[in-house]
Amino acid sequence: MIAETQSLSRSRPDEPRIVAPTLVALAIFIGSWTLLHVGFYRHDQVLDTPIYQRYGNAIANGKLPYRDFRVEYPPGALPMFALPGLARPGHDQDVTPGFRRTFESLIWLCGAAALISSAFALRALGASQAHVWAALVFIALAPLAIGSVLLSRFDLWPAALVAASLALLLSDRLRLGCVTLGLAVAVKLFPAVLAPLAVAYVWRRAGRREAIVCLAFLVGAVGIVFAPFVAVAPAGVWHSLTGQLTRPLQIESIGSALLLAAHHAWGFGVTMATSHGSQNLVGGAPHAFELALSALQAAALVATWIVFARGRATKERLVLASGAALVAFVALGKVFSPQFLIWLVPVVPLVGGRRGLRASALLALALVLTQLWFPYRYWDLANHFDALASWLVLARDIVMVVLLVVLFPRDAAQAAA
Repeated sequence: MIAETQSLSRSRPDEPRIVAPTLVALAIFIGSWTLLHVGFYRHDQVLDTPIYQRYGNAIANGKLPYRDFRVEYPPGALPMFALPGLARPGHDQDVTPGFRRTFESLIWLCGAAALISSAFALRALGASQAHVWAALVFIALAPLAIGSVLLSRFDLWPAALVAASLALLLSDRLRLGCVTLGLAVAVKLFPAVLAPLAVAYVWRRAGRREAIVCLAFLVGAVGIVFAPFVAVAPAGVWHSLTGQLTRPLQIESIGSALLLAAHHAWGFGVTMATSHGSQNLVGGAPHAFELALSALQAAALVATWIVFARGRATKERLVLASGAALVAFVALGKVFSPQFLIWLVPVVPLVGGRRGLRASALLALALVLTQLWFPYRYWDLANHFDALASWLVLARDIVMVVLLVVLFPRDAAQAAA
């Protein structure tokens, strides 16, 4: 089976030309990024960068993450805090220009890397020239649909690693692709939902032994990043992981959206409480929705893994199943922060055919619906259950569920439909 694999650098007649579309898309991406700093994008921003700056300044002052101060993210995220942390410390929401500029520059580079990786993935897929142009322009324009949240979250860092991992797997750099996926997991845990797909893909294309080797590489990459911090501060690392896994029903999740709809339609009582760095609905009904969503999310992910593993291990099906797994994790999660949509931007446009067009259109709609209330109406939603924001959240969450249905892999023939 290994003999069937081909190098990324080996020219094939059906490979699309990607240089010109990539350069044009990068130019558009620069324009999109620039526009995020002007006009209404600058208003009412909800920032995470003050938290990042406190982490970065603490590291610059010689303190060890997880041991000397708590960090809510995995160790792979630390470079995004440490490098800008060389800037002068700020206070509360006062992010110093030095930190902000450095952080945004790093995130822009991650976005550019994600776009380039998507271009190589399209090349490996043998996508049509029209698909290449459409997908890359979509990715380049996505910042305008996502909005200013892109500037103050580090999610383009794991998204870039996921895009690179897919490009490598699709180009038959199987071991390196799994290592890159492991690094993505060490940055933010969500790429773990792609690990079963990657291992099954390798197994079907290169055999069981190679799949075991690739799994070892993937786990080893995670372990190498985590090991130094686990060795010196196991309790701190454990707290960062459990803090994410034990979060309550966040106010933007589909469970909360349904409860808020019931609140506005029938006067159903809801209560908000802030914890785990987010605003959440609390009480008996939210807890029940939390449990139900966790079960539904797990079922959707397992179903995606099984259906993919039982079908043909084609490149098109890997892209399709990867998009479905990420959407299932986001749409059915008990937490659905706006930045989670960033994870989907380099992946969903890779899906080809009519299904890909429908999926990209739904993702674009979800991005725009999110920006209609975030950040401008977020605090009205969280503190006063603003009706307009509540219905927009529900609409966005329903669109995401429809997107999951569109992407869910069924059989090889339907993958390109």
